[in-house]
Amino acid sequence: MIHLKQEHIDQINKHAEEDYPHECCGIVFGKLGEDQTKAVSELLPISNSREEQARHNRFLITSEDIMRSELYARKHKLDVLGFYHSHPDHPALPSAFDLEHAWPTYSYLIVAVEQRRAGELTSWELNSDRSAFHFETIIRED
Repeated sequence: MIHLKQEHIDQINKHAEEDYPHECCGIVFGKLGEDQTKAVSELLPISNSREEQARHNRFLITSEDIMRSELYARKHKLDVLGFYHSHPDHPALPSAFDLEHAWPTYSYLIVAVEQRRAGELTSWELNSDRSAFHFETIIRED
């Protein structure tokens, strides 16, 4: 279960709409509770580092961006809870590519974008055996 404030949803949607027709991406920070509940406190939009011709259906967060985000989280006593990205003109469902590149325990928030308009937002977590994603409930807070 992941708790998101409306401001975070708005931020993801805005990023997705601005980067359309390319995929946007970013890092999700917050606190991981003892019961594995995730409470989002902030997002870090990242520039999609994938080569230009592949950005419409792929995103890349560099290892440097991951390291900087880990250092930022440690400095601010936060956890890296996961990542968000958009699916331009596709449903908010994980792709085979997403499955191949995901890590267990992280949340993978996906927003569908149709004709520059953000739509459905979903969250997914990779099974520990890496075989598939399972749906993660989003609790929307004001």
